[in-house]
Amino acid sequence: MTLLNGSRDPNLEMSRLGATEHQPMRTLVVGAGIAGQALARDLAATPDFGLRPIGFLDDDPWAEPGVGLPVLGRLHELTEIALRMQVEVVVLAIPRLDPDVFREVANRAAAAGASVRYLPSFVAALERTVAGTDMRWMDVGRLLGRDEIHVVSAPAGAEITDRVVLVTGAGGSIGSELCRQAFGFGPRRLVMLDHDESNLHRLQLELWGEGLLDNDDCVVADIRDRERVDSIFAEVKPDLVFHAAAHKHLPLLEKHPCEAVKSNVRGTENVLWAALRHQSDKFILISTDKAADPTSVLGATKRLAEMLVQEERGQSTVVAAVRFGNVLGSRGSLLSVLAEQMRSNLPITVTHPDMTRFFMTIEEAAGLVVEAAHLASDGEIFVLDMGEPVRILDIAQSFANLMNRTDVEVRFTGMRPGEKLNESLFSEHEHPLPTDHPRIFRTTSDQRVSGLHRQLRALYDLAAHNDAPGVKDYLRRMLPDYHPATPALQVHGGALYPDDY
Repeated sequence: MTLLNGSRDPNLEMSRLGATEHQPMRTLVVGAGIAGQALARDLAATPDFGLRPIGFLDDDPWAEPGVGLPVLGRLHELTEIALRMQVEVVVLAIPRLDPDVFREVANRAAAAGASVRYLPSFVAALERTVAGTDMRWMDVGRLLGRDEIHVVSAPAGAEITDRVVLVTGAGGSIGSELCRQAFGFGPRRLVMLDHDESNLHRLQLELWGEGLLDNDDCVVADIRDRERVDSIFAEVKPDLVFHAAAHKHLPLLEKHPCEAVKSNVRGTENVLWAALRHQSDKFILISTDKAADPTSVLGATKRLAEMLVQEERGQSTVVAAVRFGNVLGSRGSLLSVLAEQMRSNLPITVTHPDMTRFFMTIEEAAGLVVEAAHLASDGEIFVLDMGEPVRILDIAQSFANLMNRTDVEVRFTGMRPGEKLNESLFSEHEHPLPTDHPRIFRTTSDQRVSGLHRQLRALYDLAAHNDAPGVKDYLRRMLPDYHPATPALQVHGGALYPDDY
């Protein structure tokens, strides 16, 4: 990789990410047809995908894959075979698989402690040749500098099975992955709420193989509308609520803090209030590591959302929050912007050569939420052990290598308002504690805002009047740990990737 001045960066040449060896995960392919054979062949030939196929499952007794791997059994034998063969990942490679069969297969995989991945929906399969390259965006673990973690345990999956689950922000990157994982555990009902009907259409098409949008489980609503949220909860009566809806792009929220308050704080309060009012069993908030000692509007509003949740400890509804690092592969995140810049032959934009972040995959992020629903008991904040923070510059180098690009230039654009050079997972007054899961930590915070709800009313009033300076000033007064970061020197046209979770 070449810096914009033409010199080579020796740190990138010896990137610890590129030098890290990872053990591919033992993978069982469901479907020994053309798609499954192509997938197994490509995965076996390309270890960088991180998945090593060991065999097939297929209900066709005459199936003969012819790719050097055996058919190990029928679909109904998945749990037994996965346990016996120590399978870590089950890939569904039957594009037209019936949704009920999909759900059953996913449940059997979960019972064996295996994660589930699948090829694009049958519509996408009709549009192009199905091959292992369709798995590339699902496997970004080699960029993390650590092995990808399989988070969800069988008991966590049981939290969802035969329950009514509601996901807000269902059409977003995290919300949609949550819906996929929840769908695989066989809920009695999966209600997907989003204000963008196009996202809901895409998700329904992916999960059910049709996008008619004619059932009651695709709900168009804005979490800012308390009466609308209340009416949905009154009808649905969800047992389990995953609250993923939020504004999350740090630079935009620095410019539009009122919108951050309206969605991230007031929207959270609306959904939480409805969950308590209608006696949901559990409410799980998705937060961000930027809420720990926040320096940005994003972090401050997410910290207030966490405090709203913790304020309701001891209620009949169990509440908890999870903090994400930066999610690789989410829509608009680092990888998607890097890919677009490379496709356009533009220099890669990196904010600062020494900036680091904690990174996780979409599957890890959604798995953490599901596992938190199992572990939650009283207002905890859960955090995944994501290893050491990783230099963004190293991620860019590793991604360029993965894309077989050696001619990419890097342009450093300077830190933007609200950004930290290095993130932390816990604030100075929080202490990580172990959980029953070896890679998940928890913390509780005794931090309080005196008269929280009274002060929130004043904050909401400022936001409703679109008083951006007033909102920022009031956030500082409400949160003593909020110290807005304003770099001494700003570079106009900052980094093109959003700093999000």
